[in-house]
Amino acid sequence: MNVTTLRTSPVARAGARAAVPFALAGFVVAISFGISARAAGMPAAAAIVMSAIMYAGAAQFAAVAILAQGGSVVAAVLAAMLMNGRYFAMGLALGPSLKGGRVRRAIEGQTLVDASWAMANRGDGRFDRHTLFGSSAPQYVAWLSGTIIGVIAGSALPNPEALGIDAVFPAFFLALLVSELRTAEASAVAVGGAIVAVVLGLLAPAGIGILAAAVIALVGLRPVREAPTEPEA
Repeated sequence: MNVTTLRTSPVARAGARAAVPFALAGFVVAISFGISARAAGMPAAAAIVMSAIMYAGAAQFAAVAILAQGGSVVAAVLAAMLMNGRYFAMGLALGPSLKGGRVRRAIEGQTLVDASWAMANRGDGRFDRHTLFGSSAPQYVAWLSGTIIGVIAGSALPNPEALGIDAVFPAFFLALLVSELRTAEASAVAVGGAIVAVVLGLLAPAGIGILAAAVIALVGLRPVREAPTEPEA
């Protein structure tokens, strides 16, 4: 084990520990997703593979909602892509802090989810990649295992809405938002994005509001400073 590994491993472990509350919340929401997916007629294997590969709660719920309403698979996929539009802005902000060439950075970027992005944010335009990796790991395991429980044991579990589980997801994102409102500029971008998302969410097809809000966030991004050079892990 080299010196770099010894120095950076505690950072990843600390990120993993800090992400446990988010992982627990994601686990509960994932169970709700599994139940909803089965209720919409999605095969159990398809729902599990979707969580394993896609790993995007809001987009997965949007796709299931469209399928439940009789929409086509193509419409569900398009809605999921629109819901994930926010990752375009988040990825641009994160990119300079990742390592290596395009392929390696693309691979490292697969660990990006909302909570890990927020936790890795140093507040100066840079991100700690080891915190990103560490905080994403328990969340991924929780999301996938929760989905498996939901699709397999869903018929024996109470309706998620009856237990208030449907409120966990918006509360999860609200907690992330509050943690990011460090400056007046960030607050203005958040408020502008929220207004656009709500208005278009009422007037436009599913996902359009999220995509427009991501554009607002992109416009609000300041030029990020180049991340300091670190030894290769």
